[in-house]
Amino acid sequence: MPENESNNTQPKEDSLPDEWMIRPSVVYDDEYSDCRSIKSRFQQYFVDGHSTDCTQWKRDLDNSYKWEANRDIKAGKEIIVSEKIRRFERMKAHYDNDVWEKRKNPPEDWSKPLPEYMQKEYEATYLNIKSKEIKGEIEPTFDTSCTIM
Repeated sequence: MPENESNNTQPKEDSLPDEWMIRPSVVYDDEYSDCRSIKSRFQQYFVDGHSTDCTQWKRDLDNSYKWEANRDIKAGKEIIVSEKIRRFERMKAHYDNDVWEKRKNPPEDWSKPLPEYMQKEYEATYLNIKSKEIKGEIEPTFDTSCTIM
């Protein structure tokens, strides 16, 4: 038995670092189709003042087909780079935010009980009642409060 087969922690020869970032082709197809749709064009024009360039979605779609069909390493790497750029652009405002101090750990008292007035409000909520039903603390109730007219 080859060494790679006996130890599952070894990377496969055709795997890429950050391969988890590659989405299925149908996702890229949906994004490309959505980008080019008339509805999206109106939205793009309304929000940005111009139509968005959809060529990157098309490039990602073509590369995803190559990746899924042949495990083309070059295509996979291009998708990963594209996904990293897309992720960075999406998170740019978060990274540039200097108003809030980012914490490394949760507050010391994060798990303290809720104030009494909040606990009283929670007692009558649908979520609390269903939670008690699931735990078996109370008998299940059959809601007939939903009416379709």
